[in-house]
Formats: sequence, C-alpha cells, structure tokens
Amino acid sequence: MNHLAHLFLAPDSPEARVGSLLGDFTRGVDLTALPHTVRLGVRHHLAVDSFTDKHPDVLASKRLFSGQRRKFAGVALDVLYDHFLLRHWSEFTDADQNTFIRDVYTELQANEDLMTPDMSRATRHMVSHDWFGSYRSLDNIGYALDRVAARIRFQNSFAGIINEIRPLHSELEDHFLSFFPDLQEFAGGIE
Repeated sequence: MNHLAHLFLAPDSPEARVGSLLGDFTRGVDLTALPHTVRLGVRHHLAVDSFTDKHPDVLASKRLFSGQRRKFAGVALDVLYDHFLLRHWSEFTDADQNTFIRDVYTELQANEDLMTPDMSRATRHMVSHDWFGSYRSLDNIGYALDRVAARIRFQNSFAGIINEIRPLHSELEDHFLSFFPDLQEFAGGIE
C-alpha cells in the first residue's frame, strides 16, 4: 500500500501514523530506540504490506499488466490504490476526506522529530505539493509513477505504465473494491 492508505489504516494516534509511514524509511533505523506507539505504526505498516502482497485480488491485478511491466505492477498498484481510496472514500469511512488529509499533513509536520532525515524530506515534499489531493486525478497518478520510474537506478520499462493502467482502470478498480474491505478488517485487528 502507498502512503495515504497506510495513514488511513494506521492506529489512531499521530505517532502511530508517523510510524505507519516510517515503515518505508526504516533502513538503518534502530527500531528499539523509537517510542512504543511509533514502533506500533511500523509493525502495522509491515503487516499491511504483507497482507496486501498475498491477497488474491492484488495478485490478480498484477497479472493484468504486460510481462515487461509486471515487475513494477506492485509499485504502480500502491499509488493507484491511493487514487481508488480517494474515489471511494465514503464507502470506507464517515470522516471527511479533506479534513483527514489536512489533519494528517499537520500531524506529520508536527512530528518531524520522530522521522529519519529521508522521511522528513519526503514528508515536507508530500505536504508542500499536496500529494494526496493530487492523487484524485489519474493524470497525476501517471506523473507520480513516472517520477518513481526516473529514480530507478537500472534500465527499466516502468515509465509510461499509466498507459497500461488506463484501459485496465475499471477492472483494477473492481479488484481494489473487493480487496480493500478485507484489508480494512485485517488492519483493524493488528495489535
């Protein structure tokens, strides 16, 4: 899952939400030195990723991509799932979407002291460029995926993956709508 979904599913505290993002930035981090609630968020992140990677609907979605891009399908789906979460927000929560995003941005800014330098830089960029708001647009999803492709250090065919996503959009969305309630239930039970 990508950043918005991790924050959405995280235990309900600012520190746990920071930990839920820190799960992508743990290289070289002494997790035992982190506050308990942040560690809980990191564990939550890892459990959510593990559940997601094994879910039949996610596996079926990955198989829809061409052989040359299937290697990157998981990364593409992570970002695309944030798009689908935003599109179907009211099916999963009564919370106001804009309020949630604004509150999360505020929490992340207020808790930079709990972040690695890499996470802090990424979070500042996320907030200043309103990544979550931009994910409402499929064109912006394509732009975000191309930015990821540009950071890959080996020759790849990831750039332009949005051109494979567009004709598969409805089918991928159906898989998401089948998968996400299962993930939400699983995430709610993580201790």
